[in-house]
Amino acid sequence: MAPLPMADLPSAQSPSAAKSPSAGGSGSRPSPAILMCPPDYYGIEYEINPWMSRSRQSDPERSRQQWAALQALLQQLGAEIRLLEPVRGLPDLVFTANAALVVRNTIYLARFRYPARQPETAVDELWFREQGFDCITLPDRWSFEGAGDALFCGDTLFGGYVIRSDAGALHWLGGQIGCRTLPLQLVDQYYYHLDTCFCPLSDTEALYFPPAFDEYAQRSLTEAIPGLIAIAPEEAQRFACNAVVVGRHVVINTGCPRLEIDLRTHGYTPHSTELDEFIKAGGSAKCLTLRLDGEEAARWP
Repeated sequence: MAPLPMADLPSAQSPSAAKSPSAGGSGSRPSPAILMCPPDYYGIEYEINPWMSRSRQSDPERSRQQWAALQALLQQLGAEIRLLEPVRGLPDLVFTANAALVVRNTIYLARFRYPARQPETAVDELWFREQGFDCITLPDRWSFEGAGDALFCGDTLFGGYVIRSDAGALHWLGGQIGCRTLPLQLVDQYYYHLDTCFCPLSDTEALYFPPAFDEYAQRSLTEAIPGLIAIAPEEAQRFACNAVVVGRHVVINTGCPRLEIDLRTHGYTPHSTELDEFIKAGGSAKCLTLRLDGEEAARWP
């Protein structure tokens, strides 16, 4: 990955200027704080989505290079990267987006649907508590997979359900947080988390891949968000929606030229970085990150 031109970089900020965990999702925005986990033990050890195949293994060296390039790019864009220590036997711990939903100083911990990922929660909870966050566990009757299936756009919490998370969990979260909740039914196993087919850019704009949703969810999105940008199928397969937004900068996987044009048309600067090794497990840029201080699009109640 080549260094960014200086004209594309935001003004430099020290890590100490990063927003504290208790801050809300509006007002002035110091350096964003993002949680990542190095891919030391990442690999395809099981198959829990259609992208995963133990016969098509990830390359450890390329995985480390691609992860490091993403980290460096986010730091160039002004983000403070905080690290979760990897754990042997938990290959998907690298996908920190699934750990929890963060709202101010409160962490709503994931309840993973598949047993293979359930041990991640204890590791995540320990890190969050050590950082001073308050952790809440959802009732055990529901599955919930963190910011993979729960994203704010404005003051509404949009949630993906059926494949990994349950609608009941999303409604429960809305009641706890005190916000409007809009569950969206996902209908394509390849887009098993909301963040694989939906990405808020601002409180009025978002990327989405319409075929990943049922008809009711598609209508709900068009009614709720005036500035929707539809993603082409070939770029959805490149995880175009699995983007990280830092101010007016949008970090995406390579191979999404149409999206890059659309982003520039809407006043955003796209930055592509190769993440093919993580697509083998069904993840890309957004899956590898968890925003700790509120996404750009979030307007918490």
